[in-house]
Amino acid sequence: MGATHDMLRTLFTMATAVEARDPYTGGHLWRVSQFSHLLAEEAGLSTEEQARVALGGFLHDLGKIGVPDAILNKPEKLTDEEYAVIKTHPGIGQRLLQSHPLAGLVIEAVHAHHERPDGRGYPRSLSAEGISIDARIVSICDAFDAMTSSRPYRRGMPIDKALAIIRENLGTQFDRKLGERFISLGERGELAHVVGHSEPGIPLQNCPNCGPTIVVSREQKPGDHVYCRVCGSEAKLVRGGQGLGIESTGFKGGPDDLAPVADEALIERLLGNAQRLLASRRLPLLRRVYVRLFGQDD
Repeated sequence: MGATHDMLRTLFTMATAVEARDPYTGGHLWRVSQFSHLLAEEAGLSTEEQARVALGGFLHDLGKIGVPDAILNKPEKLTDEEYAVIKTHPGIGQRLLQSHPLAGLVIEAVHAHHERPDGRGYPRSLSAEGISIDARIVSICDAFDAMTSSRPYRRGMPIDKALAIIRENLGTQFDRKLGERFISLGERGELAHVVGHSEPGIPLQNCPNCGPTIVVSREQKPGDHVYCRVCGSEAKLVRGGQGLGIESTGFKGGPDDLAPVADEALIERLLGNAQRLLASRRLPLLRRVYVRLFGQDD
């Protein structure tokens, strides 16, 4: 179990390091993972399948490690040429994973989360049932989070507007049955606690000076300093009526303050949540991994 645990840690670390490069999408991987788990449960998947889908949701953007910072961090809308570079990330993720012993758990979510039922997605132009259920779930959740999250060129949409857009695109961009279940979750208010957060009960903050997202970790407390990785501004966490907030200190962070780092505490919590998947003896893939690693089915 220890070796498998360590292999999962490497995947989580890579994914969080990629996200740390982008100051506009803080918490995106956690939110997509949470939405994916909720939708998998709503769709009636087993506990082990829910854990697998949630894992794929967290790792779906792994391939963005190969996208240049100048494109990944661009504050304006992308040109057609830049968008073509962004579209390479599912294939990059697939190539990164293909020799990993645990690739079978997540590779389809990574490679196919931008495919569409109408065949107009990328990178393989798959259609309908040719797309794995993991990828179909992550596709909906990824798009929903993109719509409800703020970008430098637009504010995030209200939940009801994003759900309406999903409804308009059922059967074309989004799987119809899964999309209907996701809309039902949203209409029952079961997505609101995830929208705009980076972890349970931890709302995203915005830089007081230039606007991009600042992620606050669960371990931080009032008085701690946080930094904007766009303008370099320093802010202090303060306790307010709605929980933690931030206020500018008027100073700038140094190179060490602004360096992107993986959230090790979050990774530990994610690994804890994945134990059901790792411990399951009902997944043939995991049995094959154990045999390969240890020469025994344990």
